[in-house]
Amino acid sequence: MSTIGQWRLRAAFAERLSRMYGQEVPAYATLVDVSREVNEDVLRARGADAERLGSIHRVTAERHGAIRVGTPDELRQVARIFAALGRHPVGFYDLREAAASAVPVVSTAFRPVDGAELARNPFRVFTSMLTPADPRFFDADLRTRLEAFLADRELFPPELLAPADRAAAERELPAEQAERFLQLAVAAFELSPEPVDRAWYGTLERISAVAADIGGVRSTHINHLTPRALDIDELYRRMTERGIEMIDTIQGPPAWKGPDVLLRQTSFRALAEPRAMRTPDGSVVGGALRVRFGEVEARGIALTREGRALYDELLGRVDEQASQNPAEARSDIARAVWERHMPGSEEELAAEGLACFTYSPGTGRPGAGRPPTDLEGLVREGWVRAEPIVYEDFLPRSAAGIFQSNLSGEGTRDDDRQGTAYDAARLSGAIGREVLDPFDLYAHQQNRSLAHVARALGLSATPG
Repeated sequence: MSTIGQWRLRAAFAERLSRMYGQEVPAYATLVDVSREVNEDVLRARGADAERLGSIHRVTAERHGAIRVGTPDELRQVARIFAALGRHPVGFYDLREAAASAVPVVSTAFRPVDGAELARNPFRVFTSMLTPADPRFFDADLRTRLEAFLADRELFPPELLAPADRAAAERELPAEQAERFLQLAVAAFELSPEPVDRAWYGTLERISAVAADIGGVRSTHINHLTPRALDIDELYRRMTERGIEMIDTIQGPPAWKGPDVLLRQTSFRALAEPRAMRTPDGSVVGGALRVRFGEVEARGIALTREGRALYDELLGRVDEQASQNPAEARSDIARAVWERHMPGSEEELAAEGLACFTYSPGTGRPGAGRPPTDLEGLVREGWVRAEPIVYEDFLPRSAAGIFQSNLSGEGTRDDDRQGTAYDAARLSGAIGREVLDPFDLYAHQQNRSLAHVARALGLSATPG
């Protein structure tokens, strides 16, 4: 009997989900087409350099999705489905603190963690969980009603969860069972035709459009899907030329002449989609909700903890200068700040310990003699090759900015009240499995490559 391994399940799930979402949100299909055109043009113009942060095959197939759930039980079930696809929860993101508007969720990203698995297909799903216990958003009465509503629904049927558990344990599924699993998994994230209770949805929407999207309906759905572009600025321009309304900015680091780091994201604006609405008298009428959009990303080099601290410091400088100079474009301010304070080459980032690389043995320069013992010298003299590690994760401020740009309203948040504390440990407890630290994953990947270099070159100590 033939079997389907986890990475092929993951790739098939990503492809089917993308096809389904393109049928539901036609502007997303346009986004995918434009992304492909831009990537092909960049590849022609830049050659092999365009693939420094991933092969064109990987970049073209690459997606991340976003979903939202309401309870720890639902989050644990999602984790079981994603474990079937070889994905683990990585990173803790508190979007409640990252946006000026009301976004009452905490999040993690389910993704592969092994380098080979990421190269085969890195499909990630940014997964947010509602926080009904946070009194800044929900008073006691609304919290009780909301938790009762969430407890009464079923997002993922047992016939989906059972093969998911088998695939997670055995790292594969028989072909026939794999097909059924994929059908059920995709169906679980389709937009439901079930009428929405208009009064209940409206009650939550006054608090937060995100809360309404999670707790105002009896199902979940893909909130957005994100292809990867090699030139996000050019993509933004081409989408606008096609008459697609984009949000106002590209989130994340600015466009500049130095190396791309971390993550840049933008999206087209959420579209008003027809939805059946149930009124208080029980009748069903036509309506529309604006919750889903199409996002695009450009991925750069992963930063170390020190590099991330520098990034956050530069964001603070940009915020300060932008508030002092409201007439100046924020993108121009950010570019100037980056060019003054961010190292302008991969070599400088590596030498200052600000970015993550994998290292492999080179041949050394002819007549170079014995290799040096320091990493910078090894790279400079050709004994070691450095390849940047792709940033596989997310930025809470950018994610919140995308959410905020696509909300139907600001919502309400009572900042005079104390928020409920969440951290990675609490989210790990909710999921029932450890939320991994992305910095640790990148450091492990880099350190493992350095140990290999030391052995290959016969060095007495790992270079650093």
